[in-house]
Amino acid sequence: MKIKTNLHFHTKDDPFDPVSYTTKEGIDRAVSLGFGALAITCHQKFAWTPEYFEYAKSKGLLLIPGIEIYIGETRADSRPHVLILNATKGAENVRTFDELDAYKKAHSEAFIIAPHPYFYGNFCLKNLLEKYIHLFDAIEQSWFYSKRFNRNHKGRAVAEKHKLPFVSTSDAHFFDFLDTNYCTIDAESATKEAIFAAIREGQFENTTSTRRFWRDMVWKQGKFFLRSFFWRKNLHNQ
Repeated sequence: MKIKTNLHFHTKDDPFDPVSYTTKEGIDRAVSLGFGALAITCHQKFAWTPEYFEYAKSKGLLLIPGIEIYIGETRADSRPHVLILNATKGAENVRTFDELDAYKKAHSEAFIIAPHPYFYGNFCLKNLLEKYIHLFDAIEQSWFYSKRFNRNHKGRAVAEKHKLPFVSTSDAHFFDFLDTNYCTIDAESATKEAIFAAIREGQFENTTSTRRFWRDMVWKQGKFFLRSFFWRKNLHNQ
C-alpha cells in the first residue's frame, strides 16, 4: 500500500521555534492533504503523546514518535541537528555522537535521519555526516532549494555513495510547503515497522519542487527566522 508521509514535522509544542499551529491542527491539515503518516519531530522535546496518537488514529493517520536533537559539545543553538524517528522519551538525553551510538544499539527500532546536512549554519552536520555515517539510516532532501541554489546535491551524492535512502520532507514549521515536499512509501502495511522497512529497501518516491528564491527562501523563511530570533530572545529575558 502507498502511504503519503512526512518524516520531519514541527508543531506548537516545539520549545525552540514559534510554530503557530498546535499538534492537533497539524494533524488535521496533514489529513486534509491526504497524508497517511506523520512524524512529530520537535526540537529537543519528545512531543508525541498517546492522546495525539489516538487523535491521529481517529483521523486515519499514523503519528510516528520522533525528535530533532542538537548534538555536539558546543552551546545548544550551535549544535548540528539529528532526527530520531520511532524514538522514546529517552532520546531527549542524547547529546553526543557516542550517546547516539549507544541509543541506537539499545533501540534497534529507531530510524535516524540526517536533516539538511550540507546547508549553511552550525545546525547542519556537514563533514560530521560521513564521519558518523554508520549511525544514519537515511539522509534528508530539504525543501529549501531553488534552481540556482541547491545544497541538496552533496547530500544526494553521499546518500548514493553509502547506499542510504534520500528522502524528501517539508521540515514543516509552517504549512506552505507541506504538500510540495514529502515521500510516498510503498509499505506492506500502515505501521512504523513496515514504513521504515520500505524506506530501507528503497520502496518510496519523493515528491519535491524547487522554491522561488526571493519569495520562498528569502522572504517567507527570512520572516520565520526573524520571528524565531525575537521569540527566543524574549524567552531568554523572561
